Amino acid sequence: MKELKNKKILIVDDEKELLKILSEILYNNGFYNIYTAPDCKTALKIANEQSIALYILDVNLPDGDGFTLFKKLRKISSAPAIFLTARGEGNDRIKGLGLGADDYIVKPFLADELILRINAVLKRIYGIVQKKSSFDLSGVTVNFETASVNKNGKEILLTAKEYILLKKLCENKNKIVTSDALCMAAWGEEYYGYENTLMVHIRRLRQKIEAEPSKPKHLMTVKGLGYKLVINDE
Repeated sequence: MKELKNKKILIVDDEKELLKILSEILYNNGFYNIYTAPDCKTALKIANEQSIALYILDVNLPDGDGFTLFKKLRKISSAPAIFLTARGEGNDRIKGLGLGADDYIVKPFLADELILRINAVLKRIYGIVQKKSSFDLSGVTVNFETASVNKNGKEILLTAKEYILLKKLCENKNKIVTSDALCMAAWGEEYYGYENTLMVHIRRLRQKIEAEPSKPKHLMTVKGLGYKLVINDE
């Protein structure tokens, strides 16, 4: 848990007072590597300079919006994100989760709720240490430390969801992992309804880790059950 609390967190919100409050809440709960930004421009600058492990993004920002910012951050980072949205803005939740965000919090919220959600996301994505930080799949190298894939001499970043799904499959290599288990790993206990989204992530993963995505040899579908990562390294 101590290692998780050393992770760098970037909070993006245009309300100076709220930024101060959020920073104090995190600091009082043992998170000391906190960065703040009042707008998209500053957030992108910090993201390019620091290895941010978690983004907390307000939807409404003075020079854009949290959704557009999230898309830009995805080009330079695979770190998870939690969206802050106003009460009653149900479409924000759907849009944020649809983009690949890991959670959302409705304002106003309790300090305990914020910390619980942050801990849940950090544990889900960074909580399990891999025995092997990298492995090969028919000439394609997967590196968990950098959350990337080296394919044909080119480094391809994994998104946070792709990372956690691949990690779950790797932990159970050569064994069937049910769709429910994968959805729970990626989206937590409220995973119902994400089966189609899981299929999309699996398809994108194949594009990155398979030599021939249309004829997969490693990330296999087990009809009616789930998926299996075949690794012949033993």
